[in-house]
Amino acid sequence: MAYFEREGIRFHYVDEGEGAAFVFQHGLGGDVAQTTDVYTSQAGVRFVSMDCRGHGDTRPVGDVNDYTFDTFADDVVALMDQLGIEQAVVGGISMGAGISLNIALRYPARVGGLVLSRPAWLDQPMPANLWILTEVARYIRQYGAVEGLEVFKQSVAYQALLREAPDVAKSVVGQFTHPRAEETVVKLERMPNDAPCRDRAAWASIHVPTLVLGNHVDPMHPYEMAEVLAAGIPNARLRELTSKSVDKAQHVQEARQFIGAFLREVPQKS
Repeated sequence: MAYFEREGIRFHYVDEGEGAAFVFQHGLGGDVAQTTDVYTSQAGVRFVSMDCRGHGDTRPVGDVNDYTFDTFADDVVALMDQLGIEQAVVGGISMGAGISLNIALRYPARVGGLVLSRPAWLDQPMPANLWILTEVARYIRQYGAVEGLEVFKQSVAYQALLREAPDVAKSVVGQFTHPRAEETVVKLERMPNDAPCRDRAAWASIHVPTLVLGNHVDPMHPYEMAEVLAAGIPNARLRELTSKSVDKAQHVQEARQFIGAFLREVPQKS
């Protein structure tokens, strides 16, 4: 296990393989296990992924005011500096896609390609699709993680989610059962109330190869968001994944295939 320190926080990360760097970030409430699950090791690629603030084995939680896309993006760029990575294909899942979009806009020289999987934010804070996460935070604050889960499971919102997208419902339950759920609840309160950028017109400035992955049957990651993002980034390529609620194994297999093919096509700096 590897760590680096920044602003009094000890960040956990993985750094595997040799060659051109692919820096890939997890979603809200996830960790490096999520990113390693949808990446298959391949020759000539150095895979880097980090547990963001308040996630995984990165500790302590730090200043709650730093739970923003700007700060999370700065953390990733600081890791790239630490590892001597001048430029990389940068990507992520859900929140990680937002972090990567932020990096592409604020640190364009550091990005040689972009992978945006299942985006959940565009250019406005508190998108309607993430309302359920702020509800989870409210239940944890009010009842604690254990009792909060039991109360939440009786809610109309949870029952509807369970019927519509069972894998998404499972993911939401995981926010309660995470070992550090109460300690790190700030991430569920703060991150939905921020945005990767505040002006989608800025996307037109991105001129690196871009892969956008979206899926249906996923109310937290609407396919329409992937369509809007792909349409706003010049020459972005949009690919559809099978929803995890339909077939999780197929979802993972397709993500690996799309990402692997993209990495083989993009000219990269070692």
